[in-house]
Amino acid sequence: MQAQEIVLENERARVAVVPEMGGGIARLDVRGADGRFRSLLRPWNGRTSDGPFALASNVLVPFSNRISGGGFAFDGQFHGIEPNLADQEFPIHGDGFTREWFVSEQTGSTLTLHCLGGDIGPFRYQARQTLVLSQTGLEVSLGVTSKSAAALPFGVGFHPWFPRSPQTKIRFSADRVWLENEKHLPIAPIDIETKGYWDFSDLTALPNGWINNAFTGWNCICDVEQGAEAVSFRLTASDNLGVALVFSPGCDADFFCFEPVSHPVDAHNLPGFPGLKILAPDETLRVAMTLDWSS
Repeated sequence: MQAQEIVLENERARVAVVPEMGGGIARLDVRGADGRFRSLLRPWNGRTSDGPFALASNVLVPFSNRISGGGFAFDGQFHGIEPNLADQEFPIHGDGFTREWFVSEQTGSTLTLHCLGGDIGPFRYQARQTLVLSQTGLEVSLGVTSKSAAALPFGVGFHPWFPRSPQTKIRFSADRVWLENEKHLPIAPIDIETKGYWDFSDLTALPNGWINNAFTGWNCICDVEQGAEAVSFRLTASDNLGVALVFSPGCDADFFCFEPVSHPVDAHNLPGFPGLKILAPDETLRVAMTLDWSS
């Protein structure tokens, strides 16, 4: 059975959401001056069998990326978490992206969805996602409320998939980048040298080879230039999404990811739980991302 898409649209843009697939976005298209719609996000192929990472964007809750070691220790207790995907050694991206979300409100420009029964490892939560589409941008806001019995370190983020072509260039400023090992776990952060390999402060093409690294100290703004066949835009994030993860397998891939998230990879096992928010029962963490094509 084909998954249902909920569509918001106006004269300039249209966005489709698939509630049963993690409340993920299926496509975001923008009409150009020539009347043609072009993709801002890599469009979903429509096959539910390909899983949620075939969507155009995923919601990451109650954590982003991997947690190693079978779980994490917090407040004197070890909290186990089993791997949640068959092809992954570690649990990854929480469980919000695999759960069904439910539409609670829809207008011509706004869609609000809820995830009511989040449950992975020690985390119990509810989440609320609101999309607001205008003529010049899409704002996505996300809130997660802890329903766990005790305080726990929560994390969140957004995982958009963008078209990649030889014309694609990105620009953002950051202070440090985390190197990764063969299991995609963090080794150590290094300072970014001006005009060095990791410096994207000017419009820069993505590396020809693999990149899957978390950048910290970024200013929560990323500009993406796409050439004529896709939509150029500015991504902005709330200041509590202090880590930008850049992922692309290489120049032959037709996509790249720029993920504004709250914490580095495996932050639950890093000293001080960097970027994670300790939520007591019924406390809420709120974040937001905007994609602006007005320029």
